[in-house]
Amino acid sequence: MKVLITCEHGGNKIPKEYLQLFNSGREILETHRGYDLGALELAKAISKKTGDYFYYSEISRLLVELNRSVYNPGLFSELSKDLTLNEKNKILKKYYFPYRNKIEDLIRDLIFKEDKILHISVHTFTPVFRNRERNADIGILYDPKRKKEKGFAFIFKEELLSVDKNLRIRFNYPYLGISDGFTPYLRKKFNQNNYVGIELEVNQKFILNKNKWEGIKDTMSIALLSEVRLQGEPHF
Repeated sequence: MKVLITCEHGGNKIPKEYLQLFNSGREILETHRGYDLGALELAKAISKKTGDYFYYSEISRLLVELNRSVYNPGLFSELSKDLTLNEKNKILKKYYFPYRNKIEDLIRDLIFKEDKILHISVHTFTPVFRNRERNADIGILYDPKRKKEKGFAFIFKEELLSVDKNLRIRFNYPYLGISDGFTPYLRKKFNQNNYVGIELEVNQKFILNKNKWEGIKDTMSIALLSEVRLQGEPHF
């Protein structure tokens, strides 16, 4: 079993040729709409201790949303949706497809070598959304119809709570694990015997407290390590 860690919303960078799109709204890049605050730091910490492979992007989702399919109306934000079709295709060719294709190709190559893949896609979420407080510390997103993903999710929750019993952990929250995204796309390409795709969502409130944030990073790494056997075979 190989462990793959990815982070699709790791930064808020805008290539120089598209900076003019943000002339009237640079501050939005610093918000949760621009990127997943802390996600890249968390993904790096987890990958350092548990990952065989690690891929991330620092291109802002406000330019192009790497965690959406090409048919999704949210692929381009309100700041980039009015670009010409030619410009959009250039963005897809330079930033979208290279990121997604190299990960898909890696998984395909590993499966061809008879490896199995545990894919953890790392995200964070804003504590308050549309004036409503989100009542979870950690969300584990998976497809309930895929037995191995469900098994992983339940045991991973137990492992997290064994490290920190005070964590509020919810399944398929704050988003559904089957909503359009990179892991649901990959599930269509690879069956559950070879590919287990989990999205990990962590509340950004922890970032405000250095000690708690370090604790969350350690908790995640310890729990995931507990899920992986000596040879990298998870308990599901």
